[in-house]
Amino acid sequence: MAGLSFDVLRTGKKYRLINFGEQHEFIIESVLANGDFKVKDLLTLERYHLKELIRYGQGKDFILEEII
Repeated sequence: MAGLSFDVLRTGKKYRLINFGEQHEFIIESVLANGDFKVKDLLTLERYHLKELIRYGQGKDFILEEII
């Protein structure tokens, strides 16, 4: 795993996640009690939980980085 870890993600910040060749850019809307995050996709404006993106594991290309 490269880039940031999940425990440093902050509400209101924008991030990019690359996993298994898919790229997602999102903003953290809220931190949930179970260690998950409610996020809003910056491209489609869809809302989902961050754990949905890593449901099938972390690929060799996994990277999480902040967008400035």
